[in-house]
Amino acid sequence: MNLNLTAFTRYGLNFLGMLGVSVALYFGSSIFIPLTMSALLAALLYPLAAGLHTKLRLPWFFACFSSIMILIVMAGTVTVIAAAAIPQFINRLPSSEEGKDGWKQKYEDVAENLHAMFPTARFQGILPLKANESNVYRSVKELFTPQNVADSIKGIAGVGLRQLTELVLILFIVLFLLLEAELLAKKVRAIFGTSQDTQGRVTAALAAIAESIRTYLYWRTIVNFVLAVVLCLFYKYVCGLEQYLLWGVVTFVFTYVPYIGTLAAGVLPMLEAVIQGQPTTAFGIMLVYACVVTFEGYIIVPWVMGRSMDLNATTVMIACLYWHLVWGIAGLFLAMPLMAILKAVLLHVDGWVPYGDLLSSVDPRPDKNLPSADSTVAIERDRLDNIAERARNNPEATVIMDEPNGHVSDKRVPS
Repeated sequence: MNLNLTAFTRYGLNFLGMLGVSVALYFGSSIFIPLTMSALLAALLYPLAAGLHTKLRLPWFFACFSSIMILIVMAGTVTVIAAAAIPQFINRLPSSEEGKDGWKQKYEDVAENLHAMFPTARFQGILPLKANESNVYRSVKELFTPQNVADSIKGIAGVGLRQLTELVLILFIVLFLLLEAELLAKKVRAIFGTSQDTQGRVTAALAAIAESIRTYLYWRTIVNFVLAVVLCLFYKYVCGLEQYLLWGVVTFVFTYVPYIGTLAAGVLPMLEAVIQGQPTTAFGIMLVYACVVTFEGYIIVPWVMGRSMDLNATTVMIACLYWHLVWGIAGLFLAMPLMAILKAVLLHVDGWVPYGDLLSSVDPRPDKNLPSADSTVAIERDRLDNIAERARNNPEATVIMDEPNGHVSDKRVPS
């Protein structure tokens, strides 16, 4: 059935379809987030499981189980380092309000350091030198009352328990996906048809999706680890920060979120330097961190990840905003892998390649069949002149302008 829809109607229907998908993802986040994480981890671990199966002659089940255990050990190591550093940081906080090492003296030292960095009258009005005159100090004091701290610990414990339960569920799903990977791939190919051409296209698209996921997760993890080690050594031996291990773990985890996470990971060690009474060190951290992150983002990452993860900055920011709106914090960490999947799909479907190129930061692939802008204008002008000439020579004809491939035809109006 041909509905003969206009372009505006088609765009409106597409928008409503995208809105419906977004609403479904939002309300089904408790289902889609674990499934998405499981699929990404399964694509990441499949080569490892296959290597254990072929090289070490392990049964397929034990190969899959061993690959998951390796992932658990790696994640557990990072968690233990962070868990050991956080209590040390809390123990170094002042235990009383008065005294040489009390909260008031700590606040006044920080305010004096900040005033030395920003000697303006307006800043002095925002952060007074005396603790008793500062609303910021009173707010922080209220935040760290015993009751609020106890409530915060209870809330964090509850969230941690829920996340641990969800993590166990995700690992079980990953195990099942690895065990049935070949069968599931065949069933997905069968959904799109049985012709050889269709099967080949679907296989190529699935391979490109898996390769994009592995490229991002492998190299992102390696780059994050190297970046965390370099900055950790810099924080310890050059800046003399006490919580250098904690900031290294924060850098490793936060830089999975592009731009936003990278910025947050650099602000925290600067705050510690200011609290320690080292405003010059904080400024040096800002300069060094900016140089390192710029080198990592514009040279290392494009070099090791290649075209598969070549996304322009506008696309990345829009993706982060969208997935954060839909899935919250989890959406920020999943934004880049999901965009890699989307780009791989667009580049392997006929007619969608320009949309895949739209996400990239490089020039679109040249197409000899596409005319230039000047030639397009000339062709369109000749087409309109041809339509007018046909109308003058044949008054009884109705000119159809929306023919495929830009052709113009005329049909007789039935008498």
